[in-house]
Amino acid sequence: MEKIGIIGVGKYLPKKVLTNADLEKMVDTSDEWIISRSGIKERRLAAKNEAASDLAIKAGKEALADAGLDAEDLDLIIVATITADMQFPSVACLLQNGLGAKNAVCFDISAACSGFIYAMTIAQQFISQGTYKKALVVGTEVLSSITDWQDRSTCVLFGDGAGAAVLSEVKAGGIIATHLGSCGTMNDLLMVPGGGSRNPASHKTVDSKLHYIKMRGNELFKVAVNTMSEAAEAVLGQAGLKASDIDLVIPHQANTRIIMAVAKKLGLAADKFYLNIEKYGNMSSASLAVALCEAVKEGKIKKGDTILLDAFGAGLVWGACIIKW
Repeated sequence: MEKIGIIGVGKYLPKKVLTNADLEKMVDTSDEWIISRSGIKERRLAAKNEAASDLAIKAGKEALADAGLDAEDLDLIIVATITADMQFPSVACLLQNGLGAKNAVCFDISAACSGFIYAMTIAQQFISQGTYKKALVVGTEVLSSITDWQDRSTCVLFGDGAGAAVLSEVKAGGIIATHLGSCGTMNDLLMVPGGGSRNPASHKTVDSKLHYIKMRGNELFKVAVNTMSEAAEAVLGQAGLKASDIDLVIPHQANTRIIMAVAKKLGLAADKFYLNIEKYGNMSSASLAVALCEAVKEGKIKKGDTILLDAFGAGLVWGACIIKW
């Protein structure tokens, strides 16, 4: 297989900031409680006229500029999202139109917080087989649109944003190994039950708040730690590496306590993990994409570094990826 790597990254965060102090005025919570339970201090919220595709377009433009490409150079666009603008058409098609990427094949995937790794893996396969040459992969979410702002157990956790990466053949480095996994028996730990064919939108589903995120947090915590740890160990095994060979871990930004528990299981120091959760909260598929972009822009990732991406999400689904930068 050809070496496939990331040649450009980008991000977009909405301007509006919602702090813990703001949430104290909305629900029965406190800054101290939120930080101690999650590590989150603030999060971004999309404007009323901003949908998932709007965020994706801005992140995508930045990634293309970083890669030194024009939109017409793309022949594949994959968008990972659970908060699409609408049931159909796909966000990827709206993104294609917004960028002017007329030569790209476009589709969305739904893999929740693991979506960015899933999308990168799919793009890698297409490029390595010679089907496509230049792919734009985007994680974009407007989770504020499916958040119950009266539910103090969930509304403190989520935010909006988009991150993007351009994948192509590279001369050195690139994606070394990927590992994906799923366990549908735990589908009820994290879901939005309303709005699909099971519970189509109606007065009843709206009144019952079925269109908002429902989460069994205590049960999910333990599962998240175990699945992220096991995914990391699995992909390290595939790559023939040890945890100590990793220069930087970019984990899904769901909860600081989860991330630190994973660090302990892997035997890695906390400073090996890149964190931006305090600024943005959990942005589902966008979290890892934005964190990767920021780590690159801040110089935390240098040429020759070995990077581990690690995520879990609703489904349940999980994924890990090792990249030689």
